[in-house]
Amino acid sequence: MQSRRKFIGATLLGSAAILTNKVALGLPQQAEAVKGSPIVLSTWDFGKTANVGAWDVLSKGGRALDAVEAGVKIPESDPNNQTIGYGGLPDRDGFVTLDACIMDENYNCGSVMCLEDIEHPISVARLVMEKTPHIILVGEGALQFALANGFKRKNLLTDKSKKDWQEWLKTSKYNPEINVENRLYDKKTDPMPGGPKNHDTIGMVAMDANGNLGGACTTSGLAYKMHGRVGDSPVIGAGLYVDNEVGAASASGVGEEVIRIVGSHLVVELMRQGLKPEDACKKAVERIVQRGPERAKKIQVAFVALNKQGEVGGYSLQPGFSYSVRSNQVDQVVPAKSYFS
Repeated sequence: MQSRRKFIGATLLGSAAILTNKVALGLPQQAEAVKGSPIVLSTWDFGKTANVGAWDVLSKGGRALDAVEAGVKIPESDPNNQTIGYGGLPDRDGFVTLDACIMDENYNCGSVMCLEDIEHPISVARLVMEKTPHIILVGEGALQFALANGFKRKNLLTDKSKKDWQEWLKTSKYNPEINVENRLYDKKTDPMPGGPKNHDTIGMVAMDANGNLGGACTTSGLAYKMHGRVGDSPVIGAGLYVDNEVGAASASGVGEEVIRIVGSHLVVELMRQGLKPEDACKKAVERIVQRGPERAKKIQVAFVALNKQGEVGGYSLQPGFSYSVRSNQVDQVVPAKSYFS
């Protein structure tokens, strides 16, 4: 493993060499110097908006755990994002079921699965972590727990998502779309060249001013899934993993493939072996291809990662994935490299 004290001359965004005001952003020489230099990383271009909520906490010296919860609550409440929280597309039976997990710097974690009628599953997951002896609550049990702790029921199926579901029922063909570059964009105003046809899970990892890590992941899952289906997002080690000695990672895409390789944990372990965040994400994607090359051509899976030195990176199966980064020096969306062109 590369010595932290030999970590000289790297940029804030690692091999991506992202520039701000045409000047490369430098990293501290020693790991101890990352203290006072918070950073947040999230999946997709809409993660830039989510990062605003996280940065409000981090910039004031707040804890990474508080930051990631505040950050992902923003897309959870966005009715225009049809893959997360309120406004999420339902399962094939018309139910909006939500999954979320959260993890702190001390290996504490909490998760909810198949939760209905609660706008912020990430906050319920945090209470599972802090108030129960368990890590996971599901379905009716998760809902009962949420209501007992003051959460209010809310109909999460918006008119738009209901209309889309009713249109889907005409064929009832289950065929998850690959997130691809297909929308028109203005190079002067659009943060990235192209963008995903449909967004997905938001995974967010952060390092606070004390050098501690935290992560959160939340989703409404694949549209028109079987009732009761759970993907990788609320599974600790698959959709999210945090190791305060090494780094943190999160995933997006078809969760079944992420679960098969315990993806986020794999990324973190690869960073433990000395790989940079982008390289670790790439190795995890390659593992998915190796396990099912024909299947990999038809789906999208992506990872993002942050290490203890403040380096970030991401990598995906298909083009079109992006990740959003914010620190004291940068606030932007980065188009990720991909296995397939």
